[in-house]
Amino acid sequence: MKHHIKMRTAKFGLRKSGLSIWLLLLAMSLHADSVINSVHNLTVSGPGTIKASTERDVCIFCHTVHRSNGETPLWNHNMSGETNYIVYSSTTLKAIVGQPNGSSRLCLSCHDGTVALGSVNSRTTAISMQNGVTTMPGKPSTNPNNLGTDLSGDHPISFTYDSALVALDPSLNNPAALTGAVKLDHTGQMQCDSCHDPHNNQFGNFLVMDNTGSALCIVCHNLPLFSSSPHALSAKVLPATVAMKLAPPAPKIKAARNNNTVAALACENCHATHWAGSRQFLMKFQAPEQNCLVCHNGNVAAKNVAADFQKASIHPITINNPEYNPTEDPVNPPVRHVTCTDCHDPHLMNSLPATPTTVSGMLAGVKGVSAAGGIIQPVQHEYELCFRCHADSIARGPAIVTRQFIQTNTRLQFSTANQSFHPLEAPGLNNNVPSLIAPWLSKSLVACTDCHNSDQSPNAGGSGANGPHGSVYAPLLERNLTTLDFQSESPQAFALCYKCHSRDSILANQSFKFHSTHIVNDHTACTTCHDSHGVANAPHLINFNTTYVTPSANGQLQYVSTGMFHGNCTLTCHGKDHQAAPY
Repeated sequence: MKHHIKMRTAKFGLRKSGLSIWLLLLAMSLHADSVINSVHNLTVSGPGTIKASTERDVCIFCHTVHRSNGETPLWNHNMSGETNYIVYSSTTLKAIVGQPNGSSRLCLSCHDGTVALGSVNSRTTAISMQNGVTTMPGKPSTNPNNLGTDLSGDHPISFTYDSALVALDPSLNNPAALTGAVKLDHTGQMQCDSCHDPHNNQFGNFLVMDNTGSALCIVCHNLPLFSSSPHALSAKVLPATVAMKLAPPAPKIKAARNNNTVAALACENCHATHWAGSRQFLMKFQAPEQNCLVCHNGNVAAKNVAADFQKASIHPITINNPEYNPTEDPVNPPVRHVTCTDCHDPHLMNSLPATPTTVSGMLAGVKGVSAAGGIIQPVQHEYELCFRCHADSIARGPAIVTRQFIQTNTRLQFSTANQSFHPLEAPGLNNNVPSLIAPWLSKSLVACTDCHNSDQSPNAGGSGANGPHGSVYAPLLERNLTTLDFQSESPQAFALCYKCHSRDSILANQSFKFHSTHIVNDHTACTTCHDSHGVANAPHLINFNTTYVTPSANGQLQYVSTGMFHGNCTLTCHGKDHQAAPY
């Protein structure tokens, strides 16, 4: 009798479970954005292009009341036999990502493209689909719904998201805050259905919530300063080349987004949650620079930075261009490279201007090297960013001009312990510089970009972008600077020097009585005598270009300062021998 009661109870439980499913189905059918009206309705009357030949049962493709395969909740679709998915990995990832499990395995039973869409446990034969379709159509690389078995370009799933992970990665929010639409599974793991609700497509792409402004992303990702960055505030419309890579939102969300503005898409401007072009950091495009230049080409961003990279002298972002890796040696990475994110943090950058004591908001948050040679993050001064590659790096390259005192480490060139230096870190040692053009004073500080800048930048009088992206003048100079002798003097020939130093004063010999003779009559370049960065063992930036200046007949090559505006030279220049020639 007891056995009979138990059997009846069990049957009643099954009937109750089945009734719950049908009641759920009825409720969903009354909702315009339910599975009934979505592409997950694979029945013959479904709204998508993939549908069954005759089947009219909506739920059967995933669920069954009887003869489920043992997976929760009453799972009907036959599981994939794949046991060796290529999972997401990254040098910055702190989570341990295993093989897909839980609800993610259920999703992949269709979306890895290895199992027939109509292959269900409750039927002895697979449900027939129209147009010869069996598995998820298309190749993984061309159909975003077919994820394939290589998940390395997809947002990680099936990993434990707990307080221990947040302690390792502070850029994540505490999972205790996941009390809304975004939820972990019962084991505390992130799964496909943490972000996707397969029964409800009201937000498009089956998202659990509206992702306008990346509201879904920031539930987990802690980026407190991103909200004030241009990438979170811009009302510009995303270019078609990027928009075409986006999963379509629901119509009402698309209308609210105001035609895919940068602010509305936020993270989606650059990142792809599935089938990323550059996998490690889930970037849309494989070439690192294209993730930036697709917008910073004058069509979306106001300034056309892309045009600068087409010039003769550039920061070579397309050569040896692995992605910037936050964990790599910032001074001597395994492969020397320069990418946009070496200098700019797109999550932290802002529009604040640089001041004498603070760095530009465009460089906010990036790593650099201090004047003392230590790693610093974030940089406090622009030169600290430049020092990262142009100071102690073993692959920094040769000097442009052949010098008497050879030094290519810019950190050492600008050292305030030198006998002379351009005032990058501190005011210069010379308090009397009559050639300076207002507002420059002897106590003024300069920035690297006062000299190294786009030739079309606002600082050069143009309408382009500021910054050492590219210039027609090598090496990345804002204005022309002739480094060859035997060229006629003109405002253009030494335009870079004349930006700060009055040409009239220089040619009037106000600081050196032979300036005019050397520059105008003898056709000597400024760089033949002066090294603009700094010189450890000589005053007044004197560091002779040994292509033109050689030792005198007595074997010496020397400049000696003998007081304000006075000194003597021992050398041979342009065939003339000088033995302590005074001025």
